Amino acid sequence: MNGKMQKINFTEKLNKFNELWTPKVIAELNNYQFKLAKIHGEFVWHSHDDTDEAFIVIRGKMAIEFRDRTVNLEEGEMFIVPKDVEHRPYAEEECHIMLIEPQGVVNTGESAGELTAPNDNWV
Repeated sequence: MNGKMQKINFTEKLNKFNELWTPKVIAELNNYQFKLAKIHGEFVWHSHDDTDEAFIVIRGKMAIEFRDRTVNLEEGEMFIVPKDVEHRPYAEEECHIMLIEPQGVVNTGESAGELTAPNDNWV
C-alpha cells in the first residue's frame, strides 16, 4: 500500500535498512514524497534546479554547508534549502533524517555520481 491509510513508524522504517545517503520513500502526499535517510560523513555539493528541499532531523545532528555559511541542525529541527542553492549536507556521526521533496527529485540534484540513489526506493 506504500503508506496509504496506514500508520507509519519512523523507527520501524529506519530499522529496515543500513545504507547511508540512500533515501527511502515511506509515504506520498499529492505529488510529494516523504523519505527517510541515514547519513554520515560528507555528501556531494549539489543543487536542485526546480525545487526546494526540506531536511528534518529525527535522530542525531547534521549540518548543511553553503558556500558562505553552515547551518547546524539537531534532533527535532528542520531547514528548507531553496531551489538553485548549492549545498552539501554532512554529519560527523550517523544521523537519521526525513526529506520532503516532489516525486522524481534525484538526491544529488544535477551532480550525478556514485551517491546518486533511485528516487523510487520504498521501505
